[in-house]
Amino acid sequence: MSEPTEKPQRLRVVVADDQAAVREPLAAVLGLSEGIDVVAAAADGREVLTAVAAGPVDVVLMDLRMPVMDGIEATRRLGEEYPEVAVVVLTTFADDDSILGALSAGARGYLTKNAGRQDITRAIRAAAAGQSVLDREVQDRLLAAVRTKAPAPAQDLPEDLTPREREVLTLIGQGLPNRGIAEKLFISEATVKTHINNLFAKAGIRDRADAVRRAIAAGLS
Repeated sequence: MSEPTEKPQRLRVVVADDQAAVREPLAAVLGLSEGIDVVAAAADGREVLTAVAAGPVDVVLMDLRMPVMDGIEATRRLGEEYPEVAVVVLTTFADDDSILGALSAGARGYLTKNAGRQDITRAIRAAAAGQSVLDREVQDRLLAAVRTKAPAPAQDLPEDLTPREREVLTLIGQGLPNRGIAEKLFISEATVKTHINNLFAKAGIRDRADAVRRAIAAGLS
C-alpha cells in the first residue's frame, strides 16, 4: 500500500495597501487562489511588521506609497528582522527611484497594478521559492536605469562560469524572464532555474536586479 502524498504547503500572504478599496478586494481575490491563504491585510508599513510578527508569513504583497511607514522602509525592515519573508511590490508607480529603491531594499518582485491575478499569484509563488518576477515595464526601466551608470570592470565575473551560465546571464541582462530564457535556449524553466542558482552562487549575485547590473558591466548585454 502506497504512503499518502504530503499536501503542498499553502503560502501565507499579507496584503498591504493604504486604500481599502484596493486592499480588501485584492485580499478577497487572492484568497480564492489555489495554495494561497491571505492571513492579514495592512494599511501601512507598521501594520505589515505587526502582522508578520504575529506570523507566520511567507510573502508580503506590498504597496509603496503608504502613510506612517512606506513600502520601501517596510521592505528594508523586513529584510533585517524577518529575512525569511519575501516581498513582492504591487504599485501604481514605475519610476526609477521607486523601482531601484524597492529592489535595493530587498523586494523579490515588482509589479504594477495593471497586473492580473495570474501575474500576481505567479510572482507570489516565485518569491516564496526565492525567485524574482519583474513586470515587463519594470524590467525595461531597470535596464535603462542601469545602463546610464558607469560600468564596473569587465573581469567582475568569475572565470568558472560555464558558457550556458553566461548565456543565461546575458538574457537576464536583456530583461527576459525565466520563461523567455527557456524559450530562447530551448530548455525547460526548471533547467533555467538551475543555471540561475549556480550562476548566482558562483558570481555572488544577490538578486535579478544585481544580475542585470553585472551583465551590463561585463559587456554581456
